[in-house]
Amino acid sequence: MFAMSVLLMLVLGVWLAVATIGLVFKLTFGLIGVLFSVVGAVLGVVFGGIALLIAAPLVALALLPLCLPVIVLVAVIWAIVRIARAPAPTTPANVH
Repeated sequence: MFAMSVLLMLVLGVWLAVATIGLVFKLTFGLIGVLFSVVGAVLGVVFGGIALLIAAPLVALALLPLCLPVIVLVAVIWAIVRIARAPAPTTPANVH
């Protein structure tokens, strides 16, 4: 019975040592994976921003014929409202 308990403790000790080594490997590779994910996300934001800076003016130019009537209408309304406003009355600096 004593021999079986010693054998059981030996097997469980080996199992615990191997599990601890596996845990260290898992944590290490998990941290390395997080590092690569963060670097990939930063690179994605940088290259995505550059692509957006390149593509946004092209999309705006492509949509210009669609938006041009609305832009002209807004400009005409703005001009009418600006002309219709009376200039503010100026008061003389010295009333006396």
